[in-house]
Amino acid sequence: MAERVVTLNRKAYHDYFIDESLEAGISLTGSEIKSVRAGKVSVREAYVKPQDHELWLWNAHIAPYEAASFFQHEPRRPRRLLLHRDQISYLTSKVKEKGYTLVPLKLYFKERGNYLKVEIGLARGKKLYDKRESIAKRDAEREMDRAAYRRR
Repeated sequence: MAERVVTLNRKAYHDYFIDESLEAGISLTGSEIKSVRAGKVSVREAYVKPQDHELWLWNAHIAPYEAASFFQHEPRRPRRLLLHRDQISYLTSKVKEKGYTLVPLKLYFKERGNYLKVEIGLARGKKLYDKRESIAKRDAEREMDRAAYRRR
C-alpha cells in the first residue's frame, strides 16, 4: 500500500529550484486532522520558517471542521514541524544563506494511514527567464513524446 497524497504544491516547482527535500511530521489538533482527511487543506502559499530552534509551517490553510462544535482551530495558525535536532540546525543554517528558502511540497499520509507527513523542499528562487526556460523544455519534451507516439 502506497502513501496517500492529500495535496501537492505545484506552484513551488514552478517558482523554485528544489535542491533537497525531506520528510517531516506535523503537529495538529483533532479537528485539523479530520479536516485534512476530508481533503480541505491548501499549502499553495505556505512556507516554512525557523524560529526558536524549531521549524514552523506558516500560512497553510486547513479549513474548519464543521462537526467540531466549539473546539475549532484557527485555519491559518502556525504549525510546528517535527524533525530531529540535527536536521533542524542543518536547514536553519541553509536558510540563513542568501537565496535559500523552505517550502512545503506535499502533504500525505504514510502507508499505515495514521501519520500525516509534510515533504519540505530546500529551494532557490527562479528568475523569470528560468521559468520560461522550464516551460519551453517541458513543451519540447511533450512534442517529442507526441511525435514518438504518432510513429507507432
